[in-house]
Amino acid sequence: MGLYADYIFPVCCDTMMSAPDLERIRKYALENVAGEILEIGFGTGLNLPHYPAGVEKITAVEVSEGMNRKSLKRIEESGIEVDCKILDGKELPMANESFDCIVSTWTLCSIKEIDSAMNEIYRVLRPGGRLVFVEHGLSNERRVQRWQNFFNPFQKVFAVGCHLNRNMRAIIEKPGFSFENIREFYMENVPKPLGYTYQGLAVK
Repeated sequence: MGLYADYIFPVCCDTMMSAPDLERIRKYALENVAGEILEIGFGTGLNLPHYPAGVEKITAVEVSEGMNRKSLKRIEESGIEVDCKILDGKELPMANESFDCIVSTWTLCSIKEIDSAMNEIYRVLRPGGRLVFVEHGLSNERRVQRWQNFFNPFQKVFAVGCHLNRNMRAIIEKPGFSFENIREFYMENVPKPLGYTYQGLAVK
């Protein structure tokens, strides 16, 4: 993927995404995760400390080998068995209805073929299973949307494919998910174009 994407950006991303405010959001989002778990966009493993004590194994998907390398120490320290597959999410090599819960935190913004990925997420989730998500995306304010659209081309370069202006509510609903709960808010201490957040649970 190149020097920047493989070596520089994973370090930058790990630092930025380790902020205390984001850690609190991760902890809240993951507190009721259970069963057979698939994490889409595993990154550098920042979710690992926030999984409930009963979680012993996670299947993870991550497209970046650089992120995967940086996650190894965190995996070892966590005590959780992680089966990490280097994939981009648009095609998942898992059987239909394999998982009770799928976790996606700040991931859907960066998947190139997002509709294909969402169809795959829906396919491998069991009926009644939950998609636990925290994503940044399109604001509900037009003024902020204009800034998001303006900065989006630069964001995609700096953050290796990340989009500022994806409507996460529409993206998650499209394959057939229903929201058990969803809240939209601006993260504290983050510029509005970067910090509009969708957090909740969607059910198959």
